[in-house]
Formats: sequence, structure tokens, C-alpha cells
Amino acid sequence: MKYAAGIGVITIVLCAEAVGQSLTWLGTGNQRYSVAFDVSADGSVVVGFLTDGAELARAFRWTAATGIQELGTFGGRGSIAHAVSANGLVIVGEADSADGATRAFRWTAQTGMMDLGTLGTSPTAAYDVSDDGSVIVGASTGGTFVPMQRAFRWQAGEMRNISGDRVGEAWGVSGDGSVVVGHMLDPTNLTITAFRWTETGMQTLGSLPDYGMSRANGVSQDGAVVVGEAMDATGARGRAYRWQYGFGMQDLGTLGGGGTNSRALDVSGDGSVVVGAAEVASGEYRAFRWTQATGMQDLNVVYASLLRDGSVLGSADGISPNGRFIVGAGYNARANRLEAYLLDTRGTTSVEDSPAASPLLRVEPQPVEGQGWVRVQHEGTLERVEVVDVLGRCVAVVGRGILTFGMASLPLPALPAGIYTVVARAGEAVAAERFVVVR
Repeated sequence: MKYAAGIGVITIVLCAEAVGQSLTWLGTGNQRYSVAFDVSADGSVVVGFLTDGAELARAFRWTAATGIQELGTFGGRGSIAHAVSANGLVIVGEADSADGATRAFRWTAQTGMMDLGTLGTSPTAAYDVSDDGSVIVGASTGGTFVPMQRAFRWQAGEMRNISGDRVGEAWGVSGDGSVVVGHMLDPTNLTITAFRWTETGMQTLGSLPDYGMSRANGVSQDGAVVVGEAMDATGARGRAYRWQYGFGMQDLGTLGGGGTNSRALDVSGDGSVVVGAAEVASGEYRAFRWTQATGMQDLNVVYASLLRDGSVLGSADGISPNGRFIVGAGYNARANRLEAYLLDTRGTTSVEDSPAASPLLRVEPQPVEGQGWVRVQHEGTLERVEVVDVLGRCVAVVGRGILTFGMASLPLPALPAGIYTVVARAGEAVAAERFVVVR
């Protein structure tokens, strides 16, 4: 991550020991295998699909209280749940109808499975949903002359084509639904290119050197960070990337040891934690977590104490907004099968003399030109986050009484051009960071 020069962060961090880290295998219902794709903000709801290992797939919703719950279909054979809203109430995906057509769905406990319609005809699939469940993105078949797959954004009952006449798929949407990411086909050279869409237009993200093509699989809550996979022309080589607005695309590397391929599948709300799957020497894939500080880490190594029975985490497909919960699929050694899992990376945290443990603080972007964000890393309650001017006067309160478990992202209000300091207070501990606003 890039920081502006001359910024000081005051921190007094004492020894903290994470307890309660846990790995939960979610079961397979009445089927042979299961895969988890997404998790709610508090880790209480997980979604994905069950399969018999051949043709049948069934969307599921899991909670600790209910276990695996199949969501059904539109009368056809199969369905897949791709994403869940931050509050866990809205699930989106794809399901077959009685005539064999695949349709995008939005599911809630009150309405059941609702058909989102099409851009013209099937197949149609929903791949992601905004934090409150009101905006859904995916792909549907449409077009004026030759019907082909188009990226869509759905809101308030209306499905909108956002890739125009280009073949495309939308795989991620920001927390408020304003930024959509995915990939589309460039008709001039028939290459696949990742895109970032807003109401102001479509932006292509390019690729990494020596790769040439790219896909986008996930986006941060504010829409500033995009993650995915860069690919070569043959599709045989792939490399995980993290793209940040104003900074471009960063190669996230591999797990080493002979593995050459990796793919980023999701990102935390603040864009600092990336998860996915990376190849190892055997040619198999392992779940990874990446941060700027640690680089790419094999989750099987980091959480080896939870895998002593020989189980393996094969992919990390989804991560909660605060970065605490990770879901995916792996080999459950005790059951001898491919199975969905929920990894709680933090649990509860005890901190010695916690009143002296200061939050970690930064402001993005630097300088602030449009929307600015305060990123606060802290375990516990932030009593007050405020902005002061050069005279020490409080000009805005960004947050008050916020309970955080990891990273919190707080929007800055519109401020006149000038130099400011954001101050976060947690008990007796204080962190401060200076930033500049330009207009």
C-alpha cells in the first residue's frame, strides 16, 4: 500500500494473543460434496452449492443453528448460490427452470427464490450483491443483433445491460452498489479484459506484463480495490492481482515451491486482505491469504494447528468485509470428501492493558480529491474518530462508539481544501494521521 510522505502514525501496540480461531466443516447435506462461495459480515451465514459429483448442483444456505439448507430451484435440476449480502438476508445465484433454462435469482426467507428476469433470454446468473441486497450483478444473454452474454446490474426490478454490445460478465459490486467489476471480450483482438464500471462509464484495467488478459472477481466496499486473475493468451498461465484506483495493477505472486499459477477470488471490505487459490509444486491448489505486510500465505501453513488430521484447504473463495471469516472448499480428511468450510481467523481477542493499545490509522487516497476514507485497524470500541484543522479545532466527527474487529472503513465528509488531522481515540489510547484535501 502506498502512503503519502510526511505522515506520522502514533501507535502503542502491546502483546495480543488471538484465541478462538476455528475451522468448521459445513457438511454436504444429502449430496457427496459441497463448496462455499461467500459469507456474511458476521460469519453467521455461508452460501454455496452441494453436488453429487456429476451433474446435480443445489444452492445452499448454512448457519450454525440450521446447518445446510437447500434453497431449491425454479422447477429444474440445479442451482448455485454465488453471494450473500453483508447482513446475511439476501442470497443471489442461478437456478434451472422446468424447461432447462438457467435464471438469475434473489432469495430471502420471506420471498423464497425470485426470478430476476433476463436481458433477452437465458442463461442468466447473478454473481454478487451489494451490502443491503438492493443491487445485484451478473450476466445474461441479450443484444440487438446477435444474442450473446452481457454484464448486467439489477436494481428495483430493472435489469440493465452495462457492457453494451460487448460480451461480458459482472462478478463483483461495491458495498453501495455504485461500482461494478467483471470482464468482457475486446472485439478488436478477442482478448478478455477486466473492467470497472460506474455511472460515469466503463474503465478497462489492463493486465500484468507478459500476460495480456485479465478477469476481475471481487471489489472492495468503496470500489477502489479490484482483485482477480491476469492470464496469458493460451489461458494456461494465470497470476493473482490487486488493482487499486490511482495506482494500477499489482502482481500478488505465488506460494513458491514450483507452483506458477494463482488467482485472487475475493477481497476484504477495505481492500487490504485478498484471498484465493494458488498452485503448489504438485500441481494442486491451496487456499491463500495476502496482505501487503505478509505477502501471499498458504492458509494450510498459517492455520496448521487446525488441520492436524490431514485435512487441506484447497481454495479461499470468499472473505467477510472485516477480513475475519474466510470460506471455500477443501479436503475434509475425517469425512474423506471435498467439503465447504468456514474459517474464523481471529475469534475473540484478549489484549493486555487494552486501554493503552492504540488503533492503527490511515487516510486514503492521499491527497483527498473526491471521496476520502479513514481506515482504522482496532480490536474493541473506538470512542471517537474526529477531524481537526491546523488550529486544532474539531471540524467533523467521523464516528463515535464504533465496535470493530479488524479494519473499519469510515467515509470522510466533504471538506474545504487544506491540511487536516484525523484522530482516533480508544480509551486512553490515541492515534493520529495528517492528510491533505485538494479541490
